[in-house]
Amino acid sequence: MGSTQFGNFQNFCRDSTLPVCNLFRPWRDRPGELFGQLQGYDGCQLSGIGLSGGRHLGNLGSILIAFIAILVTIFLIMRSNRKEAAVGRREFQLFLVGYIIVSICEIFTVGGLPMGSPLQQRVVLGFSAVHLGAIVATLWVLMLNGIVGFQLLDDGTPLSLGLILLSAAALFIGTGYIALDTAFSYSGHFGASRDSPHRNIGLYVLYQLAPLVFLVAFFILETILVLRVLGEKKPMLYLFAAALLFAIGQIFQYVISTHLCQGTNGKINGALFETLFTLLAVVMTWVFWSSITEDSWPMPVSGGTYDTS
Repeated sequence: MGSTQFGNFQNFCRDSTLPVCNLFRPWRDRPGELFGQLQGYDGCQLSGIGLSGGRHLGNLGSILIAFIAILVTIFLIMRSNRKEAAVGRREFQLFLVGYIIVSICEIFTVGGLPMGSPLQQRVVLGFSAVHLGAIVATLWVLMLNGIVGFQLLDDGTPLSLGLILLSAAALFIGTGYIALDTAFSYSGHFGASRDSPHRNIGLYVLYQLAPLVFLVAFFILETILVLRVLGEKKPMLYLFAAALLFAIGQIFQYVISTHLCQGTNGKINGALFETLFTLLAVVMTWVFWSSITEDSWPMPVSGGTYDTS
């Protein structure tokens, strides 16, 4: 394994703005440095907007879009409340709450806020750990939403919600602990990952691989549900659109980001577009979910029949 790239974050952190990279940054041990000014990965330095005192606000675009994402997701949660007969309404709202937590963390972890004191830098490390845990847990909840539609358990019940919350909490705590241990070296087990090539198998599996597995599983489960169980085709357009938008965001993050940064002399990179397209993917996922669920219960009419209009 030592000669492979599996588990290494050096190249990812060189070319992209990822929350996990905060855990390895050299400024952890150099409190005089400002967040966003010391790149530490031999890549394009995201300088963003210049502030007074030689400080920089690295990623204003991501901060603004993350704030918009919070407002949009709150609106979607409220709209979901109106779909009283929707299968998995509460379970899907848990996914939306998770996305709000991810968006809040993103403001601090990839926003490139100027951080000049050791306390401020520790705050960023804390938010980075929460961010990683929230990403894994939120996508786990999304995958479980794909199972909810098959009605193996009654949706919205304490049992259904409890199983989702407890399993998501386990992933959140596990991922968060590894991230915090990496950043602060509580046990010293992950100390070597602070040095190049920043090898951390635990975070690589949980942050890079597990979410991808959860997303693919959700897509497969929902495809089976829509085509074979419901016998519908139109909702698949929304599902494919959500998958496409998410994929575009990841392409901006992992492929185009370094070229954008170099082409704009560090003003922007792919993180801005990744935040935007992820928001659009979440909205389209809600549209998909809404298209395969009922808004209200059928109303009884005379003769013992039901009005479903």
